[in-house]
Amino acid sequence: LGLDMEELEEIEEDAGLGNGGLGRLAACFLDSMATLGLAAYGYGIRYEYGIFNQKIRDGWQVEEADDWLRHGNPWEKARPEYMLPVHFYGRVEHTDTGAKWVDTQVVLALPYDTPVPGYMNNTVNTMRLWSARAPNDFNLRDFNVGDYIQAVLDRNVAENISRVLYPNDNFFEGKELRLKQEYFVVAATLQDIIRRFKASKFGSTDSVRTVFDSFPDQVAIQLNDTHPAMAIPELMRIFVDIEKLPWNKAWDITKQTFAYTNHTVLPEALERWPVDLMEKLLPRHLQIIYEINQRHLDHIASLFPNDVDRLRRMSLIEEGGTKRINMAHLCIVGSHAVNGVAKIHSEIVKTQVFKDFAALEPEKFQNKTNGITPRRWLLLCNPGLAELIAEKIGEDYVRDLSQLTKLHEFVDDDLFIREVAKVKQENKVKFALYLEKEYKVKINPSSMFDVHVKRIHEYKRQLMNCLHIITMYNRIRRDPAKLFVPRTVIIGGKAAPGYHMAKMIIKLINTVAQVVNNDPVVGSKLRVIFLENYRVSLAEKVIPATDLSEQISTAGTEASGTGNMKFMLNGALTIGTMDGANVEMAEEAGEENLFIFGMRVEDVTELDRKGYNAQEYYDQLPELKQAIDQIKSGFFSPKEPDLFKDVVNMLFYHDRFKVFADYEAYVKCQEKVSELYLNSKAWTKMVIRNIAAAGKFSSDRTIKEYARDIWHVEPSDLKIPPPNEPRDAAEDKTPNGTAA
Repeated sequence: LGLDMEELEEIEEDAGLGNGGLGRLAACFLDSMATLGLAAYGYGIRYEYGIFNQKIRDGWQVEEADDWLRHGNPWEKARPEYMLPVHFYGRVEHTDTGAKWVDTQVVLALPYDTPVPGYMNNTVNTMRLWSARAPNDFNLRDFNVGDYIQAVLDRNVAENISRVLYPNDNFFEGKELRLKQEYFVVAATLQDIIRRFKASKFGSTDSVRTVFDSFPDQVAIQLNDTHPAMAIPELMRIFVDIEKLPWNKAWDITKQTFAYTNHTVLPEALERWPVDLMEKLLPRHLQIIYEINQRHLDHIASLFPNDVDRLRRMSLIEEGGTKRINMAHLCIVGSHAVNGVAKIHSEIVKTQVFKDFAALEPEKFQNKTNGITPRRWLLLCNPGLAELIAEKIGEDYVRDLSQLTKLHEFVDDDLFIREVAKVKQENKVKFALYLEKEYKVKINPSSMFDVHVKRIHEYKRQLMNCLHIITMYNRIRRDPAKLFVPRTVIIGGKAAPGYHMAKMIIKLINTVAQVVNNDPVVGSKLRVIFLENYRVSLAEKVIPATDLSEQISTAGTEASGTGNMKFMLNGALTIGTMDGANVEMAEEAGEENLFIFGMRVEDVTELDRKGYNAQEYYDQLPELKQAIDQIKSGFFSPKEPDLFKDVVNMLFYHDRFKVFADYEAYVKCQEKVSELYLNSKAWTKMVIRNIAAAGKFSSDRTIKEYARDIWHVEPSDLKIPPPNEPRDAAEDKTPNGTAA
């Protein structure tokens, strides 16, 4: 048609239906499940407005609505024939035949299906996203006949459920609309799953009633964090109230069906819903949760008589102040498997956060280290590197990333070293041109691209990076003639709109950038860029161009991280703490091939025991003192000298993430980075060792582990014949795959 594919790709809007790592992980998992031939469905909400678009105005983050459906979405197909009712509010009647949830308000869930193709295997799975619709008789059924116009306008109240994504990453906001969203996706999905089960030959009916004994053998449901935790009481409600199963049988089937993945240990991120809100919105579910809790606590009391403190710690209901439901506890009790997302995180889950539960059922707790899809995060975003690898080891690595270890043979191959460096340089030039075209900023493609892109959060310590920038700036000014390895520091990411400190961090970075980038003494030695509106499509551009990947969270706070893996696969070196998957990256590549610095989890624990005193570090480290004094005195913001007083105050008096404690080790480690960068050949050899060790971090490996250890399904590498070939020949070879 004479159209340019790259141009078309640029026009398409991101489907920004998640916040950060959690939503992107689900997308990688869908790609891997289809590629591994699993009969799997991804369920979620079709938000009309996804994660906000970020604009930077005068250095501040400003949010704009993400109207991603404005021009339509060609990949989705509405399925009105599968529309389902979801109930809210109402009350519970107890009758001879059991509990009845009555006088509810109904919202309809309209599914939209998006195809998820596997890689070159003719498998296409489905992602089904629910949209909220008001029923046609909404507000017109009863007393409200008079005001017809208002009744129609009030339909918005129901349809607001799928209007907008809550933009918090790693933070719980207990709003009624959010709980409605969580129950909405769960109620619609479970009806869908049960409808499919009953239609299959497994849902055999005894005269009238479905036999659900085989349900856990046919259905596995993975809870991606606690956000869909209401699925546990909802499935119990369906089994007990509607299908009339005895409680114990229903509970046994429910537990065998569900598995729960924990994604964070930050206390402020754990979902704890107020009991009174649950009682208003989902009265029957609250009763079921109470019953689950009663039986759970009876069991613990029988094992640990007179241990009331243990009962309090392990209860699903938290007393004291407003009564709350601890959703993580509900997930653990209601699932047959619980996993963390990196070895170190799974250990923390077992030994700290949920230690009472792990002591009770150690076999329930597992690790499944996260991964990324090499299709998007290598082939699609970095075709130059993908092709170079294929020339050396063949094309099979795309479906079996462990084959990257074959690259170890070429670590001393001078031609290969030069070619790897050349691809990186080309990617850097391309990204520099993009930055110039889109943002009118010129950067030096021969400088080191030092990149820190992820959600802005105190635990991710963008502030520590900022202090290093100020330190480099001060060193250049102190001795302008001294050799300095030129750097372009790129920081990007969104702050939750209500997260004051995160927004101040963005403003600080932009304010420092303004000073650094306009100082003639610095020239082209140091450039600081805040990358506006960081999102998947921008990650695909910046990651292949990166030299140094910043993964500098306080040890014990980043559950896994997946950006770290993307950088490793795309030929960047990592500067990082021993946190999340960084630990396993160092294990795979050898610690000497990463720039590891700072406190380990044990050191952080010890410092907490001793008491962290930021002042001590400030007093002992002159360069840290200088940087902080500059921020405090208004050196970077002369018109508003105390603009950053909140930031400085936090760093001294309530920094939970101990920025000052790792500052010195970080700066010293960065000196080692610069030193190695001067030796292009040695740098590139280290890059090759990293790429060769990245195989473990394919989401294909992760999904194989879930399939084997949790879902009990077998991946299939059978290539389904394409639709234009007769099926009968292949029919007898096709296994009856079970649904994950």
